[in-house]
Amino acid sequence: MVCNRCIKVVGEELIRLGITPVSVELGKVKLKSPLHSGEIDKVKEMLSINGFELIDDKKGRIIEKIKMLVIELIHYQKEKAKHVNLSDFIATEMGYDYSYLSNLFSSVEGVTLEKYIIHQKIEKIKELLVYDELNLSEIAFQLGYSSVQHLSSQFKKIIGLSPSHFRRINENRRKPLDKV
Repeated sequence: MVCNRCIKVVGEELIRLGITPVSVELGKVKLKSPLHSGEIDKVKEMLSINGFELIDDKKGRIIEKIKMLVIELIHYQKEKAKHVNLSDFIATEMGYDYSYLSNLFSSVEGVTLEKYIIHQKIEKIKELLVYDELNLSEIAFQLGYSSVQHLSSQFKKIIGLSPSHFRRINENRRKPLDKV
């Protein structure tokens, strides 16, 4: 689960199944008591129908936690994001060496962790461009880019348009966070 809509859907669906969660957060559900095998199967089916999956292996949980950290930092913690080295932040929060996490992420997801981070930043840039409240310098600063030129070249490489052109055409080209 990577967005508020995801949290709401999972919470409502669990209740519909007769399972009352203690809490539903990004990527994590806390229950009062463990589920029996029949309930687990129902939860897996419900999650699958809604485009989610139950992560019950250690590597999968690590990958999901990495994704949640990146999304939380880039999309929801504006002030912290511009002052943090993401690789150090992820390694510290996860309690593992960054190279291990990066290799694990790449092997499981089929894309490097660095590219995943870049794609999350690009989605945030698109959101900020569509809202048209900040100029490119402010967006670059907010997302921790060293310069507007670096932001612009990365944006153009991924999207195929300059940020200025993207803003001018003002089409909603954003993807939901769980589809990045």
